[in-house]
Amino acid sequence: MNDHSEPAWKLFGQFFQAHPWHGIPVGKNAPEIVNAYIEIVPTDTVKYELDKQTGLLKIDRPQKFSSMPPMLYGLIPRTFCGKRIGDFCTEKTGRKNVVGDGDPLDICILTERPISHGNIIVTAVSIGGFRMIDGNEADDKIIAYLKNDPIFSQWKDISDMPEALLERLRHYFLTYKDIPGSVEHNTEITHVYGREEALEIIRLSFEDYNEKFAGLWVR
Repeated sequence: MNDHSEPAWKLFGQFFQAHPWHGIPVGKNAPEIVNAYIEIVPTDTVKYELDKQTGLLKIDRPQKFSSMPPMLYGLIPRTFCGKRIGDFCTEKTGRKNVVGDGDPLDICILTERPISHGNIIVTAVSIGGFRMIDGNEADDKIIAYLKNDPIFSQWKDISDMPEALLERLRHYFLTYKDIPGSVEHNTEITHVYGREEALEIIRLSFEDYNEKFAGLWVR
């Protein structure tokens, strides 16, 4: 590789959109403050999801029912829910054979300002999360707020969140996959955890990512 390789690589990057999962840095202040890729906003009546192969935002399905996300929803780049995430959930719940769901780590971001569309990058401050299990898969939801938000930036931990708002988020994740009238729930939330545990889960997802995609990037 010649002496001009680094400038050429930087120039090359100007011509192509970064892959939202692999090509966006998580941020120099992670895990406390992270970049997040937004897939869904509260006004969406269609469920959008990152196509992991192409890096494009795709329509997963129209929302069949009236449940709509009460916050920005997306993923933390360069994270992966693998063995470490599954083992951590097993340790905390006492369940057997829990595995990571094989996806990037999900993040829910609160903001006082309306944001009308996804496929954007925002900077978020983590304050806690939901330990969610879908089948036997750990499917954690990190709870955060938009950095410098004029209202939510006063919070230091999920314990600062009003109970009514916490219950709204919990209700969404417990019901968004359910068919109306069904007595069976596809998901469960075993714990609501605070900031320090959320930061540990983000760290573990970094480690799972670095193992899964070893050599792909230098963090």
